[in-house]
Amino acid sequence: MHNASIAILDSTPRDVVAIGTDYEHGHWLPMHSHRRAQLLYGSKGIMQVTTNLGTWVVPPQRAVWIPPQVPHEVLFLGVRTHSLYIEPDQSPITQEQCQVIEVNTLMRHLLHEAVALPLKYQEDGRDGVLISLLLHEIHRANELPLHIPMPSHERLLASCKTFLMTPDINLSPRQLADSSFMSERTFSRLFREQTGLSFGQWRQRACVVLALSRLADGHSVTTVALDMGYESPAAFATMFRRVLGQAPSVYLVN
Repeated sequence: MHNASIAILDSTPRDVVAIGTDYEHGHWLPMHSHRRAQLLYGSKGIMQVTTNLGTWVVPPQRAVWIPPQVPHEVLFLGVRTHSLYIEPDQSPITQEQCQVIEVNTLMRHLLHEAVALPLKYQEDGRDGVLISLLLHEIHRANELPLHIPMPSHERLLASCKTFLMTPDINLSPRQLADSSFMSERTFSRLFREQTGLSFGQWRQRACVVLALSRLADGHSVTTVALDMGYESPAAFATMFRRVLGQAPSVYLVN
């Protein structure tokens, strides 16, 4: 099914329903939530999903899991989506926050097939087996490190939001501690407690994850690398591969 409304999907008497949608580059969905859990897969383009716990950037051929009733907003950069809406008691992922997952070849084909099904597909026979197998594949999918966690502490949160607007790989913990009006030791302890990462780890992940959106928006690897303070495009590419396992050129727009 393509371009059906959430109201129609919610009222469909099936535990899992699928829909395909194309979004223009730069389309933004403001903060909202769904009664059902959602798996949002992009066959092309990049998505950026934000909740009060942080930001997830979703490269092409990956998917983001959004639990039921979690308020979120989404920025689409030239994305063609295949979405599943799943009744909460049938959710194959029990984690209570979003996550980006790997999509293997089988899951990709299953998602394409699911979108082609009528909303009231036959639960017995091939259609039901297809949906059941798809849920199994989602359950076993690997999570990817594409989440930028955000602290809840007011001053830390403000400093992190400023960093995300102008990411700089060379910004030191002392500089961010000073801007948060606390000692470096207190800052480092509190930052790890609230994000699960040291500031150095967070800074590295944030730069790489934010680079995905910039590359998809048409910026060159050199421009992104230098804007974020890397010594060279090669240094940026090395860090990028370390986090995502692929070269940044893979994510350049055609």
